[in-house]
Formats: sequence, C-alpha cells, structure tokens
Amino acid sequence: MKKADIFHFFERLAEANPHPETELESVNDYTLLVAVVLSAQATDAGVNKATRRLFAQVDTPEKMVALGEEGLKQHIKTIGLFNSKAKNVIALSHALIAEHGSRVPADRDALEKLPGVGRKTANVVMNVAFGQETFAVDTHIFRVGNRTGLAPGKTPLAVEKQLEKKVPQPFRLHAHHWLILHGRYVCKARTPECWRCIVADLCAYRPKTPPPKGWDPAAV
Repeated sequence: MKKADIFHFFERLAEANPHPETELESVNDYTLLVAVVLSAQATDAGVNKATRRLFAQVDTPEKMVALGEEGLKQHIKTIGLFNSKAKNVIALSHALIAEHGSRVPADRDALEKLPGVGRKTANVVMNVAFGQETFAVDTHIFRVGNRTGLAPGKTPLAVEKQLEKKVPQPFRLHAHHWLILHGRYVCKARTPECWRCIVADLCAYRPKTPPPKGWDPAAV
C-alpha cells in the first residue's frame, strides 16, 4: 500500500470513529492489565461478562492476592484456559506488590517480565493506560495487515514492525484500535464484508466479496 493510500486509509477509519477505545472493560490500570491477560484466546465480550462482578470487588493486586487462585477461578471459569490464567494473575499480582509498589509499570520490559504478559499484552497496556504509540498485533490486526497490504508480515512481530514504520501521524496512537475493530466487524476472517468497507478501494485483497442477496446500501 502506497504512503498516500495509508494516510487515506486511516483518515477514513478515523472519520468514522474519531475516538476508538478498547472493548475490554476495566476500572483502573491494574484491572486493565488483568483483563488483557484474561483475553488471550478469548473474546472481549466473554472476558467482560466474567470480570464485571470480579472488578467490582477486586481492583488492586492486594485484593487479588487475598481472593486467591481458587477464588479467582470461580469468577473466570467461563473463560478459556482459566486455570493457567488464574495462576498467572495471582503471580503477577504478587510481582506488582513486591517489585513495583503495587503499580502497573509503563515500561515494556518490566511488563513482559510479569507472569502471563507477552509483547501484545504489554503493548495494549502501554497504549490504553499510558497513551504510548504502540501496535498490539492480535489475530485481527495480523489478518488486516496482510490482507489489505497495509503491513504484510509472516509473524505478529513482523506486522508490528511494519506498522511502526508505516503508520503516520496523527493516527499512531489509535491505529491498533481502528485495525482491531475493522477486523472484528468488517474485514472478518472467513468472509470479509468488502461491500460495506470504507477502505475497500485502497485494499489489495482480491477478489472483493460481493454483497449478499437483498442487501440495500441505503439501509447502512
């Protein structure tokens, strides 16, 4: 995708959604971190359903440690891999208390040293909690980056590096949210909805998927 096309690509996404936000629910930086850890291989909606009651009661590392691993499992047992995730959340809570004064660090290296926290999770926390220009490449962004030609790469890290290189200002802060939402609701995995895509003419994907029978553009 050409430089000018990339600018127009994000310009259109920004006009359609000027203030994109993560769909994960949280009450502070700590619960955001926990929510992102829990969201691995799970939907945001599923995580939100499990954590609403949890976060109403538990919003600090100390409270999480007091709840304990078995208590946490009771809250998150509807989430995939809940056993290992509960273990990691309790362990990272201990680490925050012991090493960071119970505060979530804003540094990627420090975040990645926490149990259950990988590069993608660290990037989400840095962006959402601390306003840093990071690109958290999940399955949606990996797909959109490759399918559109915006940021092709064989690995999530390769796509991330392409985005770091190519995404222009003033779009860098919110770019990963626009891409996630676009991949989740329009540029879907099995059948991208090209007929209602606002950046279809800038996209390298061929052939474009046709609209379903009876689709009325005026109804959008």
